[in-house]
Amino acid sequence: MNKIIKSFISSVAVAAASLMIANSAMAAKTLKIQLAVPTTSDEAKIVQDFADDVANLTQGEVKLELLPAGAVVGVSDIIDAVDSGLVDGGFAWTHYWSGKHPAAMLFGSPVAGAGVGIDNIAFMSWFQYGGGSQLYDQLWKEMKLNVKGFMLQPVGPEALGWFKEPINSMDDFRKYRFRTPPGIPGQSYKDIGVASVSMGGGDILPALEKGTIDAAEWCCPKPDSIFGFQKVLKHYYLQGLHQVVVNADIYFNGDVYNSLTDQQKKSIEVAANASLMKAISYRIIENGKALKDLTDNHGVILHDTPADYFPAYMEAAKASLEKNAADDAFFAKVWQSQKDFAAIAVPFWAGAQASNASLGKAFADSVK
Repeated sequence: MNKIIKSFISSVAVAAASLMIANSAMAAKTLKIQLAVPTTSDEAKIVQDFADDVANLTQGEVKLELLPAGAVVGVSDIIDAVDSGLVDGGFAWTHYWSGKHPAAMLFGSPVAGAGVGIDNIAFMSWFQYGGGSQLYDQLWKEMKLNVKGFMLQPVGPEALGWFKEPINSMDDFRKYRFRTPPGIPGQSYKDIGVASVSMGGGDILPALEKGTIDAAEWCCPKPDSIFGFQKVLKHYYLQGLHQVVVNADIYFNGDVYNSLTDQQKKSIEVAANASLMKAISYRIIENGKALKDLTDNHGVILHDTPADYFPAYMEAAKASLEKNAADDAFFAKVWQSQKDFAAIAVPFWAGAQASNASLGKAFADSVK
């Protein structure tokens, strides 16, 4: 009898273990995420770190398989591919979708700090505690997209850019055909008389080499050096206003996201919040190393941006923001939220940061 009981218990244990394994296998999901960048890029490395966190937090139940730019669709089609379910998710910059709704710019790249002095860190404060995340969720509804998005990688401020010769004023700047981002940031350059030319990242260096454009911006020292701008241009200006804040995000198909358990959703949220800080931290050290390499080993000369650039660009950016707010109610709602936040937070943050900037500048000057 004991043998029968033991055999029965053993059979039950085996069946239970098999059921647990089967349930675990059924629960495990591998989501295919197409990137807007190559898998070798810094952005992709940070996304992979996010993916690793998601896998660990869900104990392997949710895994993200990263696909390089162009693997399934072109970069400009990523958000539509996510919406339709052609891919489970995508990674790009939300201002890429400004053609679908102008307010996308206010989340991906609020021109000139939304015209109210919001930098990349203050933007995170607005997003997490000033009502920005709720408006971000509403953005997808405004665009009629079946998407759930998470911000992952705040960057900024981006450099003004690269030039063949030093520019001492806006008059000098206006002599150049200048690669800029699309949308309001690029249009604001046109509005102040700069010959703005929008083109994809991979086209910039060939256009410089052919003389199609004379000057260009992309991002920051590390990404710029990877693109190889230093091979063609030697005069570099760090202080720019066109993209003081830039955010790269991950998007999930809404049905795919809703199929996850509450615990899995919370794991993605926690991993995304961790990625925000990791991205800022990573960019500071990597851009610092790249800038030192550019100036020490590649003959790049670092300049301060001409003073008359700032009021000219700010005026044009504000005019564009006001026009879009007058034309679209949701754009106006988001921008008003940013202005209300700035009225409270920016006087403190700008004042507190002024001493940090002066301290840093003094040290930077001492090691030139």
